[in-house]
Amino acid sequence: MPIIRVKDAAVLLGVSDDTVRRWIDSGTLASTKDETGRKVIAGEVLAAFVRDQADPPADPTGASSSARNRLVGLVTKVTADRVMAEVEMQCGPFTVVSLMSSASATQLGLEPGAVAVAVVKATNVIIETPGGTS
Repeated sequence: MPIIRVKDAAVLLGVSDDTVRRWIDSGTLASTKDETGRKVIAGEVLAAFVRDQADPPADPTGASSSARNRLVGLVTKVTADRVMAEVEMQCGPFTVVSLMSSASATQLGLEPGAVAVAVVKATNVIIETPGGTS
């Protein structure tokens, strides 16, 4: 089972080291100590914590879909010509870029500041790990 240091957990969660330590000290997040006495978190424990804490924003479209990867975000940039548009969204810490027809971007009202949902449905998703083997 992977063991994750407090500072690495903080980076993964997008919070400060102190926030992770407060969660540990309050009993919200379980930890152990490594061979050097530093607090560490079991990867499985951190994964369960992240799942429990996940509170994605409500989907403003209310649409039903078979796509499970729905990221609510804010349109930050639209670059369009007569035919195609490139739409950039900020969905939490992630930037999502979509290419679509200019007509579709206009019809959807996509402009900087608009709230939208990026729906990702792929037949191929590549997952990489640092130092992983194939």
